[in-house]
Amino acid sequence: VTSHIQLHPFTLKECEEFFQHKKIVFNRYQIVQIYMCLGGIPYYLDLIKKGKSTAQVINDLCFSANGKLKNEFQNLYGSLFKKEANYIKIVEALAAKNIGLSREEILKFSKLPNGGGTTRMLDELEQSGFIRKYSGYGKSIRNSLYQLSDFFSMFYVKFMKKSTSSDIQFWLNSADSAAYRNWAGYAFEKVCIYHEKQIKMALGIAAVQTQTYAWQTNGAQIDLVIERRDGIINIFEIKFSINEFLIDKKYDATLRNKLGLFKQVTNTKKAVHLVMITTYGIKENEYAHAVLQNSITINRLFK
Repeated sequence: VTSHIQLHPFTLKECEEFFQHKKIVFNRYQIVQIYMCLGGIPYYLDLIKKGKSTAQVINDLCFSANGKLKNEFQNLYGSLFKKEANYIKIVEALAAKNIGLSREEILKFSKLPNGGGTTRMLDELEQSGFIRKYSGYGKSIRNSLYQLSDFFSMFYVKFMKKSTSSDIQFWLNSADSAAYRNWAGYAFEKVCIYHEKQIKMALGIAAVQTQTYAWQTNGAQIDLVIERRDGIINIFEIKFSINEFLIDKKYDATLRNKLGLFKQVTNTKKAVHLVMITTYGIKENEYAHAVLQNSITINRLFK
């Protein structure tokens, strides 16, 4: 080995260009749906054949008897890591907690020993892009959390692992379930976090020095916080919806409460701007712009 190359997944824009090259027609909402399941892994995307819906594609690849990705999870970890069962324990522990876990919590839930071996496994998973390590707003590096960032691993633990061989139409039948909606909201948040560069471009702050965090307190959770050197903190509300997202009176109160709690708990002196990221934008009404400083749609993630 003379050098190491860290390969990164395709971005949404690169996925779109890849499908166009293969003459596969998906709109951007559908590309996001595929990305939420498979990530931007070219090998996975190359298995997709044209002429099918996104639900058919995922069902055929992941849940049908001869699905090309049906056994991919075990094969993937088995080919990359020795004693892959321990790596899988870490991944499954992280899949159960969306915001992430501390090292101590990972040890507790995975039942792995506290030692250098576990530290090495966490480092290898992070370097390979399966997990990410990040700090909460106002927290030190010592209090960092680990979060599952590989889309396919998350999708496998949430759905594929629980499906049975007799239910070959599992994904087609799950498309409107509560489990699907919960997962979709979380997965879309991860898509947005992975496209932080595009979000900064959309806000016109690509050249501004920033730091990225998550934040949580009793009564509120914010998965993406961008603190800027120009005296502004952007906090993001991220919603996955098949239509324009409606902010009604109740949800407006929820947003105001979240904004107020962040200012109160963090005691920040910076201006706090609430930004909403949605698939198709905000439906116009009296609350649409009452508290938001900016709104971003998925089109801006494809830049």
